[in-house]
Amino acid sequence: MHLRLILGLILAAAAATLTNLAYSQEHDAAASLPALSLRRPLHSLALLVGDRGWMRGFAMEAGGFLCYAAALALAPLALVQGVGAGGIGVLAYVSAKMGRRRMRGHESAGVVISVAGLAMLGVSLQRAGTTGGHGALAGILAWIGASAAAAAAVLAVGRRRGGLAVAQGCAGGLLFSIGDFSTKLATQGGAHLAFIVTLLAGYGLGTSLLQLGYQRGGALTVAGLATLLTNALPILAGTIVLGEGVPSGALGALRILAFLAVCAGAVLLAAPEGRDRQGAGAAAGGLR
Repeated sequence: MHLRLILGLILAAAAATLTNLAYSQEHDAAASLPALSLRRPLHSLALLVGDRGWMRGFAMEAGGFLCYAAALALAPLALVQGVGAGGIGVLAYVSAKMGRRRMRGHESAGVVISVAGLAMLGVSLQRAGTTGGHGALAGILAWIGASAAAAAAVLAVGRRRGGLAVAQGCAGGLLFSIGDFSTKLATQGGAHLAFIVTLLAGYGLGTSLLQLGYQRGGALTVAGLATLLTNALPILAGTIVLGEGVPSGALGALRILAFLAVCAGAVLLAAPEGRDRQGAGAAAGGLR
């Protein structure tokens, strides 16, 4: 395995750890704040920025992003996301060991499956796949547009059916996936630097939705769903849109199984903990 790829995967693991620890920190801080609202963005931003716990989490998330961007410059998008998808499993295990709360059966299974997926991914890297191409502009724009439309649709369904925490976690993950995909595109340089716009929009809106979700649901539910989509969609985008290859034969099958395992682990960890907690001052039928 090339040193460049090894360094990229080490950075990806660091990014996953920092990001998921940040999610936990931000959840605890946001859940203790007065009701946040997209209708009052400046007021909500002031509440978040004024909370030291939330700012610590945000600083950790920023550090995770820097590691992630560096990883993408060294390794294929699909492999970086494959490592990132297991981060929620590692976080759940560490949180349980720290005594925050006892993991339930499906969460324990999610940890085991996610870590097993990471192990299989490591074995599959005996022969690294290609780094892929730049992709066709039409395909890139179609992927980003479809992801944004899916986020809007999920929020609409969540408002109607009363599952806003789950909807906000899913929509946040879809928007984060736009940010992750755009980060890979921007690291290619040239005209693709224009995707910094979609990078900022995806991460900004995704972060906002997660803070709202944290006031309604648990960290593993909201962040778990976001992590699933944030990692699964760019894996598909890297393969379908950018043409990132996978090895042939048994190693290729093992890598696909590894991706499925980390995603399945995230699904188990993201199983709802119960009814959404209603934040104080929530607007009836709308996005807070």
